[in-house]
Amino acid sequence: MESVLKNKSYDFAIRVVKLNQYLIKNKKEFVLSKQVLRSGTGICAFVREAEFGQSKADFTSKMSIALKEANETDYLIAVLKGTKYLKDKEYNSLKSEIDELIKLLFTSVKTSK
Repeated sequence: MESVLKNKSYDFAIRVVKLNQYLIKNKKEFVLSKQVLRSGTGICAFVREAEFGQSKADFTSKMSIALKEANETDYLIAVLKGTKYLKDKEYNSLKSEIDELIKLLFTSVKTSK
């Protein structure tokens, strides 16, 4: 499961970078785009850190932080939709991906405890 999580979080990070570029270039939005860039790419960063955790507790801690980053990203894309920076189609696509990541991360954290 970890390789699935690693791959999906990486793909999502790439998507978030492209979202950031789109928001800056086309919507002239600079604050929320930076926040979603940080949290959305942070998910994969913490998953990768957890992969080489020094202990089971370290692994669990890093995966828990990745889960928090995913939750923050979920919130931010909702705000982007609510403020009309994202259309329904764009939001729904991102929402389904972040929901899947949250489920995977939650399962990983729960299993590791």
